[in-house]
Amino acid sequence: MAKLQLLETFSLQETEDGYRLLVSAVGGEALYVSITPDQMDDIIESLEAAMGGEDDEGVEEDEAF
Repeated sequence: MAKLQLLETFSLQETEDGYRLLVSAVGGEALYVSITPDQMDDIIESLEAAMGGEDDEGVEEDEAF
């Protein structure tokens, strides 16, 4: 099992095939990860669920768009 480390930095870049994520931990080396569009969708859904889901209450939509 991987050792849990504190996040120091991250960056996300779009590529031709999806995305490239750079993650580094405090006192650790940087790690590049290639992410497919489907995996990115799963990551976004997981983050939304962790943050309590999407909340559309109180948001007014502008019908001009």
